[in-house]
Amino acid sequence: MQELIDTLFGPDADSHTITALQMTVRAGLVFFAALVLLRFSGKRTFGGNTAFDMVVKIMLGAVLSRAVVAASPFGGTLLAGLVLVGLHRLLAWASFRSEAVSRLVKGDAVLLAEHGQPHPETLAQHNLTHNDLLEGLRDSGNVASLADTEAVRLERNGSISVVKKNG
Repeated sequence: MQELIDTLFGPDADSHTITALQMTVRAGLVFFAALVLLRFSGKRTFGGNTAFDMVVKIMLGAVLSRAVVAASPFGGTLLAGLVLVGLHRLLAWASFRSEAVSRLVKGDAVLLAEHGQPHPETLAQHNLTHNDLLEGLRDSGNVASLADTEAVRLERNGSISVVKKNG
């Protein structure tokens, strides 16, 4: 039995000795471990596009990939993934309960235009051109002109939201 595990999984393999079969088996195991971690992390982790969520996505992928190619110990790599997901949950919980933590982790929404008038300083501060603003209007608000808007905001997740004028 131990010989079968060694052949399929390669618990003592490193990045120079791992076989294609072992990498394939490890990829399957990491896939299911990642599914468990994602269920634990919550629906918003991979549904959200805040910098906070992106950090977890990138780091989790980078860490778990090391287990597939035997660049790091398998168990330690899965544990590191669990720690990342746990930290994400902890910060999400703290952000929910504290506006200060929320602002620190997720940032604030900013007003890009109001009553049909752009705020050029705010656009420049966030490296948005007038064309970027118009694209956001069309994409998010289904409006073609700032004149049709009451307010336009750059949200904490980086998207542009539009409040249309009434009537």
